[in-house]
Amino acid sequence: MYVSHLSLLDFRSYAAAEVELEPGPNAFVGRNGQGKTNLVEAIGYVATLGSHRVANDTPLIRAGAERAVVRTRIVRGERASTVELEITAGKANRARVNRGQLGRARDVLGILRTVLFAPEDLALVKGDPDGRRRFLDQLVVQLLPRAAGPLSDYERVVRQRSALLKSLRGVRRSGAGGPVDTSTLEVWDARAAQLGGQILAMRLALVQALRPQVAAAYEQVSDADGDAELTYRTSVPGAGDGSGPIPAAEDLEKAMLAAMAEAHPQELERGVSLVGPHRDDLVLTLGGLPAKGYASHGESWSFALALRLASYRLLGGGENPEHVPDGAFWDPDLDTDADPVLILDDVFAELDVRRRERLAELVAPARQVLVTAAVPGDVPDVLLGARFEVTPGEVRRAG
Repeated sequence: MYVSHLSLLDFRSYAAAEVELEPGPNAFVGRNGQGKTNLVEAIGYVATLGSHRVANDTPLIRAGAERAVVRTRIVRGERASTVELEITAGKANRARVNRGQLGRARDVLGILRTVLFAPEDLALVKGDPDGRRRFLDQLVVQLLPRAAGPLSDYERVVRQRSALLKSLRGVRRSGAGGPVDTSTLEVWDARAAQLGGQILAMRLALVQALRPQVAAAYEQVSDADGDAELTYRTSVPGAGDGSGPIPAAEDLEKAMLAAMAEAHPQELERGVSLVGPHRDDLVLTLGGLPAKGYASHGESWSFALALRLASYRLLGGGENPEHVPDGAFWDPDLDTDADPVLILDDVFAELDVRRRERLAELVAPARQVLVTAAVPGDVPDVLLGARFEVTPGEVRRAG
């Protein structure tokens, strides 16, 4: 698949922009702060309904405007689809596909798949667990768009359950009214465990599929000083770590429900939900040691690149992995011209010459590669193709 056209209205720094793109490499070149990243951010937003730069949608709307519109034309095989997203601060976003209104914006998920490399990826290795959980969940949704529902519902349930715990903690500390009534908490336990079991099953299947892909990709982009490994660390006993058999979602639900019941005293004391996917982590190790805190800067970059390359291959950018567990959630149509669009946002300027060359060689065969760079020399020769000059509020095709 590839994006053949991008249209923006009041998105970030652009009052309006129209860009015709081509299959193969497309490079956006311009000084820092000119709007290069805004272009690829818009394309990534269509694929994930999220930004790699900000946590909410409000900054995506141009200052002074009420809404932003992103429109893309996506070609997959012999078919072309036009996806339009209208982003309004404080309101539900609207989505259209081929001019037809969709009930929910998330119904566009799966039409476009992207894998984005960015300087922020270093936080996948060096940062906090929430970034690694988000990495897994975004990849799960691209592999199985309907997973967006349980993930969104679980986040809402945890917020409401945590609010209840804080309220019960206040009642408990005041000493008024005798024993604390936990019957309502048990209702939220059941809902959280039901959703949490589904999410755990999907994350564990994903980690199992990623493990060999990450190991191979790390070896390709580095000198392979130590094996790159992934394990999943969960707060639910008996769930495993993604390296062995994966329990059924129903069994994970039961295990999570039991763990929450056991944790009630601590949760009531602290006023927070202590069990579930929102507390878990993707553990990265290199040569048997935690990558966070032990890996060098170069090794950390290699690990981050390996995570993105592995994502690309799972999304259809290579042979279908034989190690995907039976009954896992992969879309059977992934091999139908489903190679994701690769986005490399100012990444080459961050890498040494060796890693830059290796990464460029690995991504060059992709159906479409979008690159941003501050200077033309940052774009490797193997990615020479369509080139666009970016100046404030304007995108112009180079000669």
